[in-house]
Amino acid sequence: MSVTEMFSYMQAFLSADQEIRTDVLSQDIRKVVQVLEQTAREILTLLQVSINHLASKRHSPYVLWRAQTKIPPGTALQVNVSFLSPFPGKCAKAKELFCTQLGELKNKFPVEQYYRFHEHWRFVLQRLAFLAAFEVYLESASLMTRDEVAQILGIEVVRKKGFHLDVEDYLAGVLIMASELSRLAVNSVTAGDYGHPLRISNELDSGFRLLNLKNDPLRKRYDGLKYDVEKIEVVYDLSIRGLTKEQEAGGNK
Repeated sequence: MSVTEMFSYMQAFLSADQEIRTDVLSQDIRKVVQVLEQTAREILTLLQVSINHLASKRHSPYVLWRAQTKIPPGTALQVNVSFLSPFPGKCAKAKELFCTQLGELKNKFPVEQYYRFHEHWRFVLQRLAFLAAFEVYLESASLMTRDEVAQILGIEVVRKKGFHLDVEDYLAGVLIMASELSRLAVNSVTAGDYGHPLRISNELDSGFRLLNLKNDPLRKRYDGLKYDVEKIEVVYDLSIRGLTKEQEAGGNK
């Protein structure tokens, strides 16, 4: 056997061994990702129930609160958005699950090979970023930063520190949240809160207009955001119905 043949044989052996290891790693990663996906679906269901809770005027906490305090519908108010989230305990448990399951995922591969296996968990990580940001928005009407989302998920922000929340994954999560916020806007109007849709549309639109997105998937999601904003502004046609003017008048009294 020549030297060339010998090294060719060793290369073939190493390549086969590497393929086996990679396949085993991929299978282990997929198992954890499947569990994360199931957890994400369960939490999304909880949050959507919170939003759908507004659809019934009879049972809406917001409308009941208005009735009890005898505040006219046209009066401008700073609504406590925590009314929209009746399941804080269950959501807190979800955060614990996220951290535990992501911690398990981090131990399935070498840290330096993060982007080699990134496609396995990219989608579910975006969903988790969306869920973390969405829950906080329901509680406080504020948008979480990338650092805050990463902290909730129990992962890093800086790439050098290991398993981290990539900027594009964070932005994708925020854009996913935009679709759910349009649903929130629908139910807010149903519940008698006409100012909330305007706040949501203005915040989302003004924020993403500052970005020059080069990533094709993000650009497509941003196009979806623009349609969601139009849905909020056009479908309700707030200015034509005079509802926004009523709130402005109420606030000036």
